Amino acid sequence: MADNSTRRCISSFFLVGVPGLQDLHCWIGIPVCLLFSLTLLGNSSIIVTIRLEPSLHQPMYFFLCMLAVNDVALASSTAPKMLGIFWLDAHCTDFDMCLAQMYFIHTFCIAESALLVAMAFDRYVAICMPLRYTTILTTPTVSKMGLAGVTRAVLMVLPGPLLIKRLPCYTQYVINHAYCEHMAVVKLASADTRVNRAYGISVALSVMVLDLGLIATSYIKILQAVFRLSSQNARSKALGTCAAHVCTILVSYTPALFSFLTHRIGKKVPPSVHIIFASSYLLVPPAVNPLVYGVKTRQIRDRVIGLFFPKRKISEN
Repeated sequence: MADNSTRRCISSFFLVGVPGLQDLHCWIGIPVCLLFSLTLLGNSSIIVTIRLEPSLHQPMYFFLCMLAVNDVALASSTAPKMLGIFWLDAHCTDFDMCLAQMYFIHTFCIAESALLVAMAFDRYVAICMPLRYTTILTTPTVSKMGLAGVTRAVLMVLPGPLLIKRLPCYTQYVINHAYCEHMAVVKLASADTRVNRAYGISVALSVMVLDLGLIATSYIKILQAVFRLSSQNARSKALGTCAAHVCTILVSYTPALFSFLTHRIGKKVPPSVHIIFASSYLLVPPAVNPLVYGVKTRQIRDRVIGLFFPKRKISEN
């Protein structure tokens, strides 16, 4: 008992929400609720549509289905607690529950990044090696790629909570954030946290540099292949198949990069701005991704319309 008391001086944390905007929490909860509802509805529609429509049982749509499942999990690990803070004043969270939320949030974020890499590879094979597409991206291969992305995320994030557990004492308990974020928790420790900080920045940089590098390499190869096509119509059609994925990449990585940079070098950025961007990174992409693929991908759009309006004639080419 004495050892546990020394190891962790507090048993719970107090999540502030959005510092400086506490009076507006009730209103801030409205877009959070809307985004969460849109995430559940949109991604569930994508999952059900791909599951029920045999013509969508292709690698591209399998990856999209994995992304939808991951988006639901990511939003579900964040939004309910946020709504509890904004609407119910449920600011307190148990120490272990905080670590669990932190673990799942970062795991799903890294898994999402891996899925975006897999989807970029899918487009690369489809455009650069179309005759070998079905032999390279078989169903077992797609499953292994998804499993590899999840395994990488699980193993990369696992040291985070374990390193936090090893810190000898927490004398501060107020987290100026809307959820349990790694660095926000580490800063509360009354101990040398250089190992924790080094771990956090190394994981973030390795994931961003590696994944963005692989995505960029795929699209450089894609562009080289597209511009070798003689037909303008063929070029437009090839690039059109990548439009939804490019939009998803921009939606996912832009707030992530801004949040990462402001957290470490943006000393003059108000805390409220940082918290809003950090929260947007977790809530906006899961809500927007189904809309992007629904608008940009005719097969998904037509099948979703058919799902909700079965009597409506589905357009086919």
